[in-house]
Amino acid sequence: MWRALAYLVLLAVAAFGAVWIADRPGTVTVVWNGYQIGTSLALAIVGVIAAAVVLGIVWAIIRGFIGLPEALVRGSSERRRTKGLSALSRGMIAVGSGDPLAAKRYAGDAERLLGTEPLTLLLKAQAAQISGDREGAERAFQAMADDSETRVLGLRGLFVEARRRDDEIAARAYAAEASRLAPSVTWANDAMLEAHCADTDWTGALETVERRASLGLIDKQAAKRQRAVLLTAIARDREAGEPESAAERALQAVKLSPGLVPAACIAGRLLARRGDLKKAARVIEGAWKINPHPDLAQVYLGLRTGDSVRDRLARAETLAKISSWDPEARLAVAQAALDAREFGRAREALQPLTLEGPTARTCLMMASIEEAEHGAQSGRAREWLSRAARAPRDPLWIADGTASRTWEPVSPVTGQLDAFTWQAPPNALGAPAEPMDPEEDEPQLQVKPHPEPALAAPKPVPAEPKLPAQTADPVSAGMVAAVLPVQAGLGTSVKPVVRDIPARGGELVSQSERSNI
Repeated sequence: MWRALAYLVLLAVAAFGAVWIADRPGTVTVVWNGYQIGTSLALAIVGVIAAAVVLGIVWAIIRGFIGLPEALVRGSSERRRTKGLSALSRGMIAVGSGDPLAAKRYAGDAERLLGTEPLTLLLKAQAAQISGDREGAERAFQAMADDSETRVLGLRGLFVEARRRDDEIAARAYAAEASRLAPSVTWANDAMLEAHCADTDWTGALETVERRASLGLIDKQAAKRQRAVLLTAIARDREAGEPESAAERALQAVKLSPGLVPAACIAGRLLARRGDLKKAARVIEGAWKINPHPDLAQVYLGLRTGDSVRDRLARAETLAKISSWDPEARLAVAQAALDAREFGRAREALQPLTLEGPTARTCLMMASIEEAEHGAQSGRAREWLSRAARAPRDPLWIADGTASRTWEPVSPVTGQLDAFTWQAPPNALGAPAEPMDPEEDEPQLQVKPHPEPALAAPKPVPAEPKLPAQTADPVSAGMVAAVLPVQAGLGTSVKPVVRDIPARGGELVSQSERSNI
């Protein structure tokens, strides 16, 4: 519509000009080289316009002849570029579909038609990768690293190849160079964080996390959690030699993540050591509200040295009230009551835990109560030990399928920061424990009399059958004490006694009697 309006406007202007010239007739005379030419004004204007059009056409023809070779070269280049881009596109599709032969063919065509452009080198490197040509891939990535425009991309490729050949030194060097050139590159920051954690360089790892947070490469909450974990690792390393510095780092970690159990434990211990019991108690209680944990109970009950067993029991009941009698609180109260020789109170605390599927730790605690009150050979104590062998296992620190009784800042398998979580390992034991008759103090053993002749020869003792070896798995490896675990923080040790109970995978786990520390 706008074009039509413009055309009409131009037409109106031309018509107006023609009328204006017609209303004002005149004569144009040209004298040149002894000749005199006279004509009207309108005809002179038409002649000038016609001459200009002819000159324009002649100039266009001349320019066309002059620029013909360049146009032919440019057309050939455009055709080559079009073919090269088509080969590049098809090569990328071949790489994505996993066709190494087609990828190498199209990569060669793209390099021949387009030269050493960034995408051509990338296609060549990827084609070499999927075809197993590691040397060719490294050459392509090295060529990219030598170009200022593709240097970071080439460093990433070289980093990947170094990791594939287990060259950690070269991989770290490539990641450090990429991080220096482009601080916002995610993979380089992740690699540097992993390297610092592998070297237990917690300070360097903390600087990397802070840089990532300042650049917006990580969520704020995740950054706070990672800072807290690294500060806790620093505090743990300095707890013995630099208690003041360790306490400062631990308190910073608690401020960032109040529910981080190791940070709260370290802060509570160090604050109690320097006499600040109220602040230590506040730190432990704050963490306990978020995450009841046996380590917190251990630190809380032992904040003040010299406390009587009844004082420790009162502290345990305080924890129970804070967490609305969480199972961990009940276990802490039961252990404190057992130390105080208040067996009824200990049973009362554990009663809700014994009604449905008690864990091994609960069964062992009940066995400890029965042994302390009735002796190690009492029937109920032996029955609770038997149930412990088949009971579900208690929570442990688990990361990437590996279980540990102590917290670690990184996973021993993948090196991931803050990988350990407190959870129950998968149970691979046999049939569930059978319910006990609360009225039965001693198990009734049915013995059939089997008289022997007076002078009968003694029967040979059959050899014990060989039990199959326990199948190793990442969670249960090194967990012989999974059935009869040491109750962390509850003041219990394990001593082997009379007989063995078959446990998971054919492994023999000894029954035990426990004496209170």
